[in-house]
Amino acid sequence: MPREELAAWLRLLLTPGVGIQSARKLLAAFGLPQEIFEHDPAAWQSVVGTRAALSLTALPEHLDTEVDRLQAWLAEDTRRHVLTLGDSLYPTELLQMADPPLMLYVQGDVQALHHPRRLAMVGSRNPTPQGETNAKQFAHALGEAGVCVVSGLALGVDGAAHEGALQAGAPTIAVVGTGLDRVYPKRHLSLAHRIGAQGAIVSEYPLGTPPLAAHFPQRNRIIAGLSQGTLVVEAAVQSGSLITARLAADQGREVFAIPGSIHSPQARGCHALIRQGAKLVESAQDILEDLHMVPARSLDGVLEVEPDGEDALLMAMGYDPVSLDALQARTGLDTAHLQARLLELELQGDVSRLPGGLLQRLGRG
Repeated sequence: MPREELAAWLRLLLTPGVGIQSARKLLAAFGLPQEIFEHDPAAWQSVVGTRAALSLTALPEHLDTEVDRLQAWLAEDTRRHVLTLGDSLYPTELLQMADPPLMLYVQGDVQALHHPRRLAMVGSRNPTPQGETNAKQFAHALGEAGVCVVSGLALGVDGAAHEGALQAGAPTIAVVGTGLDRVYPKRHLSLAHRIGAQGAIVSEYPLGTPPLAAHFPQRNRIIAGLSQGTLVVEAAVQSGSLITARLAADQGREVFAIPGSIHSPQARGCHALIRQGAKLVESAQDILEDLHMVPARSLDGVLEVEPDGEDALLMAMGYDPVSLDALQARTGLDTAHLQARLLELELQGDVSRLPGGLLQRLGRG
């Protein structure tokens, strides 16, 4: 993007007193930012009022410095991009939103934003051990099926979801609430670098933007907007994850929720979503079938040991009690193959049979 065009976009976005709504009105009325600033203040006033028009007459403080910083950031790495509403690479799904971000900063593979299968995974920053395991295993299974997992790089479920997708060798997208020259939380610095190498990190906030509390609920609309559906793994009743789910529903996207213990506060948000019409899911296969996402590869009747040495059937079981039918749906194995493998795992002490025909993976597995 030429410097003059970049400067016009930053001037529009960084001018104090001109919010995103006013900027959007100006773009609708006059076209691209360079064209906006070719008009006189009287024309601006008729669109956004006197106060905002007056603010636009002055250049934002340090505008040239901000343009220099952004150009230097872009020049450092060919996998860094700035996408505006008029860019051909701007995700079309976001254009369908009521309030699409005017500018997106991207670190990584920009084509990940156009992946044909994208699913948001969100949940608690303080999940139960089972919730964190569920997030990682669902993301791993979805990644193996050719799905790009979209999440928010937060602690807990978000981090586990990104990790599961990366371990499956799949792209994953992190939508963050800071400038892309910062990583928050800091303990996810290594994870962020891996996401940038295998997928993409996305923000609507300028470089240097700190982790302000108001930014995280705002970025949730992008997580929902980029995805064909949203899976809530664990969430309290009052949580940002439910905001993401509501935004997804408002945008006409599917919402899925994993049920949990009636005694766990972290399950109550998912249960509330299910009561409101979210789809209860027990396996990644439930989501793939509902969204008509065809897996990238079939198990072909055989379950192998994963590269890290973990049995794929044990991974499919998770740690919650599971029925034979549900396990068969997750794995695609016929009854004879599945029963034979389960008997082997029982004899090894990795699986136990429970009353009611349920099976459960034991902790030593």
